[in-house]
Amino acid sequence: MYRKCSQGWIKHMDFIMLDLVCLNLSFFLAYIIRHGFEIPYTHVTYRNMAFILSLIAVLLMIFFEMFKNVLKRGYLAEAVMTLKQVCMVELCAVFYLFAVQEGGAYSRTVMYLTGLIYGVTGYITRVLWKSFLKRKVKRQGKRTLLILTSENMAPAVLENIKSHNYENFHILGVALLDGDRARRQIGGVPVVVGRENVLDYVRRESVDEVFVDLPEGQEQPTELLEHFSEMGLVVHVKLLDGEPAMPRKQSVGHLGNYTVMTTGINYITNRQLFLKRTLDIAGGLIGSLFTLLLALFLGPIIKLKSPGSLFFVQERVGKNGRRFRMYKFRSMYADAEERKAELAVQNQVKDGFMFKMERDPRIIGSRQLPDGTYKKGIGNFLRDWSLDEFPQFFNVLKGDMSLIGTRPPTVEEWEKYEFRHMARLAAKPGITGLWQISGRSSITDFEEVVKLDLQYISEWSFAMDLKILMKTVKVVLGRNGAM
Repeated sequence: MYRKCSQGWIKHMDFIMLDLVCLNLSFFLAYIIRHGFEIPYTHVTYRNMAFILSLIAVLLMIFFEMFKNVLKRGYLAEAVMTLKQVCMVELCAVFYLFAVQEGGAYSRTVMYLTGLIYGVTGYITRVLWKSFLKRKVKRQGKRTLLILTSENMAPAVLENIKSHNYENFHILGVALLDGDRARRQIGGVPVVVGRENVLDYVRRESVDEVFVDLPEGQEQPTELLEHFSEMGLVVHVKLLDGEPAMPRKQSVGHLGNYTVMTTGINYITNRQLFLKRTLDIAGGLIGSLFTLLLALFLGPIIKLKSPGSLFFVQERVGKNGRRFRMYKFRSMYADAEERKAELAVQNQVKDGFMFKMERDPRIIGSRQLPDGTYKKGIGNFLRDWSLDEFPQFFNVLKGDMSLIGTRPPTVEEWEKYEFRHMARLAAKPGITGLWQISGRSSITDFEEVVKLDLQYISEWSFAMDLKILMKTVKVVLGRNGAM
């Protein structure tokens, strides 16, 4: 799956906001010290500078990852990082004043005092906030972790992870690969499964990452690790003398205070995550606006041709098995789901991993003419031009989906997946993707779909997303139904 940097800018939004407060307070106090009790924002130059300073600080914190591993930094390291942030902000501010030729109207004393106060208040705030967070580190997080260990080691492993939970994991439970599994809890964490059922548990539960820590000398569960890798999970294995050879991209890192070998299909950095989510939000906002406009025109037509709801809402399976409600404009009759079972024999995709059928009689307005020809209706128009997909921009804004990703399966399809198919759920599902622009109407082999999805995940880059987005527009305008 995508392995995001654990201390990403989204998780550190609290540090960013506190840093901005310190910066603006420093700017305000510096102005008061130099000019007396006046409001700096009444002057155009200083008002603009207040905005520019905040913008510069945010961009520097995000793109230079100023808060990466912030909870692990000591006092000296934090002081150095704070000084680096202050110097870079000051230098960028000076460059801005030079570029707009307003340096003569801005007090150098205010500039120096802003940097000095910012450095002191910023450092103190970071230290105090880190101290507060460390006291709250046992709070459960959103990313789920399953721990695989032995009966004897479990208490120590759990204590270590909980005491150094910098990643803010939600620990789902422990899988004991030996020992007594009748024990319900260890250190307040449930023993959820034994070795023989661990794969079934991971398949059915929303597990994001797995940590393996076994006694030195004990054989590694190579087969289990391979299945986890096939499913697209991020796997952490505590480094031992004999490390299992595993495919996929690997890196050495830390989980708790353990040194681990981390394995995943691909990695996404903080900057890449920021760019992808920014693109999603921008596209989601624009797409949602068009969705509302389309609803004004399509709503009456759809309801006239087929009484019922304007929107079709269906439970789909997203990243790592998380379920969500996906929205579409309704392009089929209200009883389409009930009629699907009787049409299963005409499914063009073998084994039922997806449903695809030419001349689908459930599409609104379509019908078979006496001469055998197929007459399209308003539902076909919506699907051919991908207009029915527009409400999914709401899912993008909610964070359930991305603009570009893999296609989310229905619950029925997902339940038929084998281990190797699960990897296509390692990324957030998208409105469009690589296999859609590769000619979805001609692809009826689900294994080919999986192959293209895994290619997208393993080779992902922001440039690839932009390329797929451009090709999607081209294919849709060519009436090939890209989405």
